[in-house]
Amino acid sequence: MVSLPQPSLLHSAVTVPCLCCRKGKDQFDNLEKHTQWGIDVLEKYIKFVKERTEIELSYAKQLRNLSKKYQPKKNSKEEEEYRYTSTRAFLATLNEMNDYAGQHEVISENMTSLITAELTRYVQELKQERKSHFHDGRKAQQHIETCWKQLEASKRRFERDCKEADRAQQYFEKMDADINVTKADVEKARQQAQLRHQMAEDSKAEYSSTLQKFNSEQHEHYYTHIPNIFQKIQEMEERRIVRIGESMKTFAEVDRQVIPIIGKCLDEITKAAESVDHKNDSQMVIEAFKSGFEPPGDVDFEDFTQPMKRTVSESSLSNSRGDGKSEPKFGSKSKGKLWPFIKKNKGAGPEDFSNLPPEQRRKKLQQKVDELNRDIQKEMDSRDALTKMKDVYIKNPQMGDAASVDHRLAELGQNIEKLRLEVQKFEGWLAEVEGRLPARSEQPRRQSGVYEAQNASGVNSCAQDRESSPDGSYTEEQSQETEMKVPATDFDDEFDDEEPLPTIGTCKALYTFEGQNEGTISVAEGEMLYVIEEDKGDGWTRIRRNEDEEGYVPTSYVEVYLDKNAKDVHKPLQKISE
Repeated sequence: MVSLPQPSLLHSAVTVPCLCCRKGKDQFDNLEKHTQWGIDVLEKYIKFVKERTEIELSYAKQLRNLSKKYQPKKNSKEEEEYRYTSTRAFLATLNEMNDYAGQHEVISENMTSLITAELTRYVQELKQERKSHFHDGRKAQQHIETCWKQLEASKRRFERDCKEADRAQQYFEKMDADINVTKADVEKARQQAQLRHQMAEDSKAEYSSTLQKFNSEQHEHYYTHIPNIFQKIQEMEERRIVRIGESMKTFAEVDRQVIPIIGKCLDEITKAAESVDHKNDSQMVIEAFKSGFEPPGDVDFEDFTQPMKRTVSESSLSNSRGDGKSEPKFGSKSKGKLWPFIKKNKGAGPEDFSNLPPEQRRKKLQQKVDELNRDIQKEMDSRDALTKMKDVYIKNPQMGDAASVDHRLAELGQNIEKLRLEVQKFEGWLAEVEGRLPARSEQPRRQSGVYEAQNASGVNSCAQDRESSPDGSYTEEQSQETEMKVPATDFDDEFDDEEPLPTIGTCKALYTFEGQNEGTISVAEGEMLYVIEEDKGDGWTRIRRNEDEEGYVPTSYVEVYLDKNAKDVHKPLQKISE
């Protein structure tokens, strides 16, 4: 009887390791989720920085608009106001705020270029790298799973062949023990058992080879491929963390870089604020509005204890000239000889600015002279340039015709001559004004409605002093008006033909007013008068006492009672004393 090795023993001698492939796959899933979360964090930070840059741009734009809004308009009254130190400091603040806004624009630009753009590009690269690493990981995972399947198939085949060999061996032994079986059948069973045994040996060898190969692949997978992939993913993740940290640092540095410039802007604002000089501004206001008039002198005492009967108009409100005799009328109408301001203002003021107080007139005339001198200089520069051009044309006829500039040169010569005449005219007025400004030490005396008589020498030296008119302008004595003004006779005739204005109401004098200038009328406190013309915005109201006496008084000196249905009827008014 032939004995064969036991297949079950062969099978039991082979040890099959256990492989948990699913765990490796789970770790890849976890890493994939974590790295995706890291990319989401990076993109969230990019969005945050982008919104910050938009806020900076919006803030800078609003600051610029704010600065522009309060900038003085060119050729406007506002531009003149910026000559004071306080307004100049405000203008410097506006300019510095404009620079301040520019620094916020710099912050936005730097954050966009150094953070947003760089991180956006880095995120795209990071996504590609992450995709590549996980692709390699899945590929390695699929390879080891394929090797595992091959090992399982080889193991099952070896197990099946061992079972078949075992059954063939048992059948052979049964046939060999049976005496009724022919020798040929026994031999056939023996050959079949040997064949199955050989197949089992071949399966064993294949399984052993496959197992060794799988173990090698598995070792390579878990100790080389997967660690390398995990290491790359780890490095990628660490680079992402480092990059976002560096971006946060850059975020702070971008702000820190502009702090010195912003600090300088604030320092300039502080410097401008410290340059505000209240004394200088006050002096500028004084220089701008001083009139050049001397303050009035003391009011003389008028003795009312004399036994003679006086009316109000004969005492404190009388207006006398020359011989000093009192006249029984209040700053009378003077035969229609009223001030020009009484009529509607048509067009600009006089060319010589005679409607202004002396000091203001001097400034205006000086400005006009300076302006004309600048115009003369421009014309002379143009003439010099044309002269040089003409010389070039003469030397080089091919460049142009020298005669073509003659006409323009003649025009420029005429213009310069006209401007020089204008300068002489205004310089004459300026010299006149500067000669008329009174000395500070002189103190003119003001009588209570009475002018002292003046001799001929007094007229020549002092009659040129200006008198204040109701609208803030001033006039000259008649002896000085004839040179450049309309003759008084024409002016008188103009008002002689006018019809008297109708009465539109009444008024009560709140204070005593001495109408010492022509066109005004003197009133006593508590006196009731007729109103014939309302205040037109110049601070003066036109009133009438009787048919012969009318004129202007300050609106603040009277309380007006307008009557829309009033007619030009002179009802008797009783004087009210308070």
